[in-house]
Amino acid sequence: MKKSKNIATFASLMPQEEMLEVKKNFQSLYIGIPKEISYQENRVSLSPDAVALLVSNGHKIVIEKGAGVNANFSDEDYSDSGATIAYNIEQVYKAHIVLKIEPPTKGEIKMMHKGQTLISALQLTTIDTKYINHLLKSEITALAYEYIKDENGILSLIRSISEIAGNTAILIAAEYLSNVNSGKGLMLGGVSGISPTEVVVLGAGTVGEFACRTALGLGASVRVFDSSITKLRRLQEIISQRVSTSILQPKALQKALMRADVVIGALRADEGRTPCVVSEEMVKKMKSGAVIVDVSIDQGGCFESSKVTDHKNPTFRKFDVVHYCVPNISSRVSRTATFAISNILAPTLLNMGMVGGVEDYLKKNEGLRSGVYVFRGMLTNAVLGRMFDLPYKDLNLIM
Repeated sequence: MKKSKNIATFASLMPQEEMLEVKKNFQSLYIGIPKEISYQENRVSLSPDAVALLVSNGHKIVIEKGAGVNANFSDEDYSDSGATIAYNIEQVYKAHIVLKIEPPTKGEIKMMHKGQTLISALQLTTIDTKYINHLLKSEITALAYEYIKDENGILSLIRSISEIAGNTAILIAAEYLSNVNSGKGLMLGGVSGISPTEVVVLGAGTVGEFACRTALGLGASVRVFDSSITKLRRLQEIISQRVSTSILQPKALQKALMRADVVIGALRADEGRTPCVVSEEMVKKMKSGAVIVDVSIDQGGCFESSKVTDHKNPTFRKFDVVHYCVPNISSRVSRTATFAISNILAPTLLNMGMVGGVEDYLKKNEGLRSGVYVFRGMLTNAVLGRMFDLPYKDLNLIM
């Protein structure tokens, strides 16, 4: 007996294996990522690196086979990162949290179950009352990318996608000015001895800012219009070069459009539809072969002549002006966009797990709470309630 007691004492004095501290409220998340089935959607919610980070922190991720192919991520990339590859979509929708880029189809909503959490885009222009009622009947909690804010009150995910869209919009315009796409044969920018191309940007938000930066970097002459003098002043302060700015006045705008080779529509509305500030009469007076890139088309567009197009047939000509009106511009650069989305979603999910799950995190995080539009089958977004004439409740009162 004495001998065994001595052995036990000796063992307690030996170096012990370090035990990592596990937070009391930690909850392992079960996350599902289905393959996007919306037309020409190439992005995916999490990159393999983000998956590896989440798995190493105790979370389970199941991803549908081929979900990352269009963003050039293979199934092997995800399985090596610790994700489970699902060979049927039903397996993905058994997860507690579903991450998507596009809003789920009605068929996908049918696979959702009570108490599940959906995080995806909402896209007001593509949904109707029946769609919202389908979501409500499923008794899930749904969060929209468009409304999620960070600790500084910034729509962080929308900002990242807007940065990509602003840069890409100018590069798209350059393609359609060149001979390659039956354009006028102009180079977007400027070289010695030749007048630079004229670029008009409508909107001084994030899309407008990055479109402006890219156009100036290429050597173009840029003029920015916005209804807010504060936004215009901010734009001039943060861009190192002097930018010509103007309040949205019809006469000044018409003159600028008549001289423009490229017009970028980058206006956004806080609620509802984007204001339509360019009439068909204004478009008629533009240069032959000028290019319009309406980035605002996902909110209805800011040109009266705009209509939604897609990546397969991205442009049409009206009044001999090229119109590019694809809603998901960042899907053209799907790998970059996936990294941008992952950089915001991964830390959010990590924090969610550390505090005890979705609802506990919603109680503590006002920015994430602002993204909720359906909570346990109840509509909580005032904009949707007014738009579709549906009753809604204040989420803060419910929680």
